[in-house]
Amino acid sequence: MLLPYMLENKIEAGCDEAGRGCLAGAVFAAAVILPSDFKNEILNDSKQLSEKKRYELRPIIEKQALAWAVGIVSPEEIDKINILNASFLAMHRAIEQLRLKPEHLLIDGNRFNAYPGIPHTVVVKGDGKYMSIAAASILAKTYRDDYMNMISEKYPEYGWDKNKGYPTKAHRNAIREKGITPFHRKTFTLLPEQLSFNW
Repeated sequence: MLLPYMLENKIEAGCDEAGRGCLAGAVFAAAVILPSDFKNEILNDSKQLSEKKRYELRPIIEKQALAWAVGIVSPEEIDKINILNASFLAMHRAIEQLRLKPEHLLIDGNRFNAYPGIPHTVVVKGDGKYMSIAAASILAKTYRDDYMNMISEKYPEYGWDKNKGYPTKAHRNAIREKGITPFHRKTFTLLPEQLSFNW
């Protein structure tokens, strides 16, 4: 059972990201402020839901949330500042777009770079504990999936419409055969053989 909030009588935003472990594509994050009486029987951590359910929930969240926003950090930025900082930056970008200023942030994970002027609490596996983080996980995941489907049209051989940029066998085989694209994260281990050295 997901909890509606951590701090009662506070404007609380849940934040989560999608695409951290991918070899290609931007990292997306969402911030969502739900009304304290928000109820939905299906809402859960996006990883526990089917794609169909996630897309069914997105318009419900967007309509009923007091505020929501999505932040994006490009593959080039990820290579410059590393994926952990990029995930935090994507969350910051989502938070700064909220039309309602939160008084408290619920962050999925175990670390966060503090957002200026707003206290936060990190929650390990928070997307399975709090409604606002679960809602943020659904928005981050579905908007990132839309983006990966779109860039897959330009580079269909990498199968991003199916693997969403994650390191599947087919994705790695395509990198081996075709090389990399401008959407690949060059600081990531794109192929396992990068780890082996021939002396």
